[in-house]
Amino acid sequence: MDHSLIAARSGDVITGEMLAGLAVILAVAFLFARLAKSIRQPTVMGEIIAGLALGPSLLGLLPGDPVEALFPADARPILQALSQLGLVLFMFGIGYELDFARLRGTGRRVTLVSLSSVALPFALGAGLAILLFPWYDKSQLSTDGVLAPALFLGAAMSITAFPVLARIIAEGGMQRSRIGAMALACAAIQDFLAWCVLAVIVVIATASGLWPLARMVLESGLFLVILLYAVRPGLRWLMAPERSWAAGSSLIHTILVTGLLVSAWATNEIGLHAVFGAFAFGAAVPRDHIEAQAPQVAERIEQTSLFLLPVFFTVTGLSVDLGGLGGHGVIMTVAVVLVACAGKFVGAAGSARLSGASGAESMMLGVLLNARGLTELVILNVGLGLGVLDSRLFSAMVVMALVTTFMTGPLLQRLGFHEELRPLPVPRKSAEKGV
Repeated sequence: MDHSLIAARSGDVITGEMLAGLAVILAVAFLFARLAKSIRQPTVMGEIIAGLALGPSLLGLLPGDPVEALFPADARPILQALSQLGLVLFMFGIGYELDFARLRGTGRRVTLVSLSSVALPFALGAGLAILLFPWYDKSQLSTDGVLAPALFLGAAMSITAFPVLARIIAEGGMQRSRIGAMALACAAIQDFLAWCVLAVIVVIATASGLWPLARMVLESGLFLVILLYAVRPGLRWLMAPERSWAAGSSLIHTILVTGLLVSAWATNEIGLHAVFGAFAFGAAVPRDHIEAQAPQVAERIEQTSLFLLPVFFTVTGLSVDLGGLGGHGVIMTVAVVLVACAGKFVGAAGSARLSGASGAESMMLGVLLNARGLTELVILNVGLGLGVLDSRLFSAMVVMALVTTFMTGPLLQRLGFHEELRPLPVPRKSAEKGV
């Protein structure tokens, strides 16, 4: 038989398997999202649970290996590619929504809360990694030392899920309150710092020797310089109101998608993860010009990422096996959840109280900044790919991301929205958009 016909037939089979798996992912994600909304949780949490349910943790418990039947090995690389596309589109949106103007004049309290609620979880997470390191599966790590795993766990503990937090604040009617503005400003600063630290960890984990390390640092710096001093001014000139060709949204849409993909490719080639390039490009684009010329473009890109993110959650869920944690894994999970909650809550609430915030403000700020959500899953997937954590700790960290986000809504309801936390006298443009 002609080998080309065999290859074509196998390609058709793989395509069919991918399409069937994609249909199941989207249907189950929609169902779980509606269930999450019915219990007053962000819809993205339902989609994350759906991704875990389609993996070995739940579906894999049924007889007949339904996980392999739905997502055979040949189709998984395609699903992985789709998940990475959704991820870089999502990270562009995170960078795009990161409004540095919001951080101007936020004052000593926001700075203190931001730094302390990064520093304390980072220190506790790094210390926990050192304690748990003897239990790591060393065959899954890319490094023999504890430095990279400790730094990574510290950075992962420091994250606050800015987009999920924005959704929680908006749904709670807190977007114009003093506490809502503070929480969003703190989350923006924290995530910016955590991504910078993660970039350093990536360089440490992947560079072998002094020269590769120096090369990656130089290339990363050059990439940022090009974005700030060539790409950003170029986009400002191209999208200026007087340019007749910039009036249509199709050109701006094409420029932004092409730019974020090229940026993601560039950081991937440098040795950093592709998400860094998409995030940096989103933060560098002239947001005011885009909003003036074609405000719907950013929303289109966001909608595309929301369509593909359930694939990312399912690919993540295929790497999580809660049933295979074992005794050490359960201890890891409990320790991770306790350290994560203690670090964020004490770091945020304690520093807020010391800086003059009321008890109600301090407690609510600690609860809000403890939410990890989707951003945590992004970082964990980067760490798993780098080989700085094993699959068991990966599963424990995924559980932590879910627990800390699910507990945010009920705790806020328990605390109540006190009068001193009501809207600010001067309304601000809210950042309620988010996943």
